[in-house]
Amino acid sequence: MNIEHSESKIVLWKDSEWSAIDGELCRVSYFGPLGSFVEVNDKVHAMNKTMPYASVTIECKKLGRNVTGYITHKEDFKHLWMAFKRRKVNDNEEVLVVWTRENYKARTGVGKRLFSLFSLCLPKLWVMICPKEAYDLWIDSSYKPELWGEARLNAMIPIIQWKPEVME
Repeated sequence: MNIEHSESKIVLWKDSEWSAIDGELCRVSYFGPLGSFVEVNDKVHAMNKTMPYASVTIECKKLGRNVTGYITHKEDFKHLWMAFKRRKVNDNEEVLVVWTRENYKARTGVGKRLFSLFSLCLPKLWVMICPKEAYDLWIDSSYKPELWGEARLNAMIPIIQWKPEVME
């Protein structure tokens, strides 16, 4: 997959910035590790403790194209690594992600409040490799109207996905 990185005016670094697209589907056009890597045994090695693991360039309906996001959670980085470096994305595929703090497995009562505070430390990216143009099909119901029913569904669903265990 030929992936190019371009400069963006919108930068997502902290959760408060990423929350602008909470639950929104995004297409990843670039994944760039920042000195970090994942070993064959799935152990993540970070360049240091203060630098993000990687940067991504994403496109989403709400913010547009060429949005730069920094990946600061180890598991989110590992899942992106699995998609881009280990499995690799074919020319007829694309990587889609959903950043969210809302889809954690149900918690109730006092535990819910504590869990909400704890969620700051949890992974937030659901990473999927989908057929090429799946993003367009998801965000625009009028895109490729000739594709409908089971054929449309098959053109949209993930081929493989990495979803944090703490998410529903």
